[in-house]
Amino acid sequence: MLAEIITIGDEILIGQIVDTNSAWMAQALNAIGIRIKQISSVSDDRNHILNALKEAQERADIILITGGLGPTKDDITKKTLADYFGVDMVADEEALQNVIRIFAKYNRPLLEVNRQQAMVPANCEVLNNHNGTAPGMWFEHSGKIIVSMPGVPHEMMYMVEHQVIPKLKQAFKLPFIIHKTLLTVGEGESFLAERIADIEDSLPPYIKLAYLPKLGQVRLRLSGYAENEQSLQSEIDAFAAKLTERLGNIIAAADDIPLEKALMNRLEQQGQTVSVAESCTGGYLSHLFTQHSGSSATFLGGAVSYANELKQEILGVSAQTLAAYGAVSEQTATEMVRGALSKFKSDYSIAITGIAGPTGGTDNKPVGTVWIGVAGLGECVVRKFQFGNKRQQNIERAAISALGMLNTLLTAPKTEDK
Repeated sequence: MLAEIITIGDEILIGQIVDTNSAWMAQALNAIGIRIKQISSVSDDRNHILNALKEAQERADIILITGGLGPTKDDITKKTLADYFGVDMVADEEALQNVIRIFAKYNRPLLEVNRQQAMVPANCEVLNNHNGTAPGMWFEHSGKIIVSMPGVPHEMMYMVEHQVIPKLKQAFKLPFIIHKTLLTVGEGESFLAERIADIEDSLPPYIKLAYLPKLGQVRLRLSGYAENEQSLQSEIDAFAAKLTERLGNIIAAADDIPLEKALMNRLEQQGQTVSVAESCTGGYLSHLFTQHSGSSATFLGGAVSYANELKQEILGVSAQTLAAYGAVSEQTATEMVRGALSKFKSDYSIAITGIAGPTGGTDNKPVGTVWIGVAGLGECVVRKFQFGNKRQQNIERAAISALGMLNTLLTAPKTEDK
């Protein structure tokens, strides 16, 4: 079963707002076994909308539309849909009463333009809006289902969850769909593909493997579609187990979660903590940890020791080390990570020092040079990285690389302190 999503509004096309509706709807549909064929954004233009609808009906069984249902003149979706189906606009009494109730609730005058929101194409089934004034509309036309909904996210989400999805389940016999995601870190997409090529080649046609790369990490997503849920789940689990065995400790999590969250979960399970000593990342690594609820169970905090004086005063980096090797060096990174471990009393620590750019580089230490150290439980590993010349990317890549090193340390056999 294929669906297409169309979002309507000039504000999307000029970048004034970000289309989060499509991503949310895609996830909601995918969860019930409906695959998305295409997502399109079109302008508030009658011909553009008509062409998009015509093309979508040729590709998909279900078309979900959001936007253009407001009370102002630029909201033309309803009238355009009426033109598309060749029907008149009619007043829906229940939709009108909903508008009246909302304006009475907030003690606001009801204008004629607001009453017009109860006007709908004659061939639609009205989906009442429990969170706003614009009704949704359900059409069945030429064996296809077309649903038009408000563009306001919370109005659309409620309508999809409580009205659209139940009706779609009644209208179609939908297959089961199961996803399983493995989060890997520290190895590129092409290297991963080569290592697991034989496993991928052995997948049946109803199970697909997708590679979803991001800075320093790749998510491997197994997706299966079948009539028998239990059998499909067993097969997905079996292939996930093969991938996990093959890839070993580069797998940070068997869930679709951020890398830092996966590491915090592991630390929490082990009753352990982590602290940081950041220089060039300026607190970005700390932000990655603390954006998650419950981070205080494992993340103690740390220092943003941007200046050399703070590296000395807070972390105990020696003046001699800084004078002899500089702030961006293996020696300084080592003293920073050991200092954080000692000062903050955590089980593990991470230190990052480098030249984020775009200025500050030298011939010996060009922009993008970063030293990262991780330490804990008798282990200390320090590595040099050479990133590019874009500041924000360098900051993000340094943080992700540090998390990758922590993942390796957490999963590696323990040896005596180096």
